[in-house]
Amino acid sequence: MSLAEEVEARKARLQALRAKKAGLSNGQEKAAIDVLSQRNFDPETRTLKRPDVQANTDTVEKAVEGLAKDILEADKQRQNAELDIMNIAPKRANWDLKRDLNKKLVPLERATREAIYTLVRARLKADSNDTSKDLANAMDARAAAEGSSSEDDE
Repeated sequence: MSLAEEVEARKARLQALRAKKAGLSNGQEKAAIDVLSQRNFDPETRTLKRPDVQANTDTVEKAVEGLAKDILEADKQRQNAELDIMNIAPKRANWDLKRDLNKKLVPLERATREAIYTLVRARLKADSNDTSKDLANAMDARAAAEGSSSEDDE
């Protein structure tokens, strides 16, 4: 092969590579505009087709569409209903503490009553009136009777 033939062969190969790279094949040019797929392109209007996504897709909004209306209607009915004052009035902040302490206070109430009884009896005995002394003796007798009956119960 002569040098001129090699140069011509090389030029032909380079042109073929350039044509292939540019999208040309066998000397025929393809259209410069890429062909659009018909599934996304409407050739009549020359615009993109937009799929109707909302018709095909189940969404949360569709699932709860009527639920919001139902909730609003129920809320209106609840607002129109007559209010119960007992449900509205807040409980005191310490209501649970009082409930728990009442169990512990029961034995203390008995001791308190006995202490008051003892103080009244002592005051009546200290008083100089005969009536108050008689009343104190009656209280002592009653206390003795209650003491003996409580011992029998045990």
